[in-house]
Amino acid sequence: MAQRTVLVVLFDDLQSLDVSGPVEVFAGAATRVPGAYGIRTASLDGGPVRTSSGLTLVPDRALTDEDPADPDGPDLLLVPGGPGTRSADPRLVGWLRRSGPRARRLVSVCTGAILLAEAGLLDGRRATTHWAYCEKLARDHPRVDVDAAPIYVRDEHVCTSAGVTAGIDLALALVEEDLGRDVALTVARHLVVFLRRPGNQAQFSAQLAAQTAARAPLRDVQQWVTEHPADDLSVEALAARARLSPRHFARAFRAETGLTPGRYVDRVRLEHARRLLEDTGDGVEEISRASGYGTPESMRRAFVRALGTAPAEYRRRFRPATFGQ
Repeated sequence: MAQRTVLVVLFDDLQSLDVSGPVEVFAGAATRVPGAYGIRTASLDGGPVRTSSGLTLVPDRALTDEDPADPDGPDLLLVPGGPGTRSADPRLVGWLRRSGPRARRLVSVCTGAILLAEAGLLDGRRATTHWAYCEKLARDHPRVDVDAAPIYVRDEHVCTSAGVTAGIDLALALVEEDLGRDVALTVARHLVVFLRRPGNQAQFSAQLAAQTAARAPLRDVQQWVTEHPADDLSVEALAARARLSPRHFARAFRAETGLTPGRYVDRVRLEHARRLLEDTGDGVEEISRASGYGTPESMRRAFVRALGTAPAEYRRRFRPATFGQ
C-alpha cells in the first residue's frame, strides 16, 4: 500500500485541537495499518508557532521546503482554524493559493475555511465553517456557497468542517474512505469517540440551537421537554406547565429561545432517539415510543427529513464500535 502524505499547515494563534484531533486520527490509523499515512507539519519559516491556548507547536519543516512547482504534492493538505485566520499573513495565503491545487485532497477545520477562501480555493464550491463565522465567510466571499448547517461538507476533493471537534469526524470519514469502516471504528474507539457523526448532522444540539430562556417557567419547560420526550409535549400541555395561555406561551417561548415550541420538541426527540440508537441495543419500535414518536414510521420520517437516513441505517453506520463486536 502506497503511503498517503498528510501535510498540516501551522501558524500563530491556531486552535490546537484543530491540529491534534485530525492528526491523532491519522496517526491512529497508521498504527493499525502500518505505513498508511505519513504526517508532517510545516510553518511559513519552519519556526515554532504559539497556539491560541498558549501551547507551542514545533513544525517539522518550513512551507517553503514544499516546492509549489512539484506536481507530486501531498495527498492531504490540512488547514486548521483559530484566531490566527482573522488576520492571516499574506505569505501564508499566497502559499495556499499556489500550493493548494496540488493537493489530492484539501481539508480545512473550523475557520481554516476562511484561509482557503482567501486563497480562492473555495470559489464555486459548497463549504462550511464554525457556525459563528458562516455569515462572515458568505459575506466576504460571495463566490463560496456557504452551508451553515452540516458539521462537514465535501465538494469533490475539497473538504471543509465546522468547529473544532468536527475535524475529528471529518478525519474519521476520510480514514474510512481510505482504509475501510473497521479501521475507522477502531480508531474512534481508541480515542473514546463513541459516534462518528454523519456529515449532514447539524452543528447544534437541541439545547445549543435554542437560547436558554430568561424566565424561570420557560427554562423549566425546556428542561422538562429534555427529560420527558415521550410525554404530551403539545403547546397546550407545555403552556399549562408554564402557567401561561397557549398563545402567550408560544410567543414568549419563541422570543426567548429563538425556536417555536414545536421545533424545539422535534429537535429534542430526534436527539434522544439518536442517543438511544447509538448507546443501546433497544429495538426501533421501543425507541420510537421512548422518544415520543409513537410509531417506527413516524420516527423514520423524522430521521429522513433531518438526517437523510433511516434509523436502522443510522444505527448501522454510526453507533459505537463497541456494539456488535
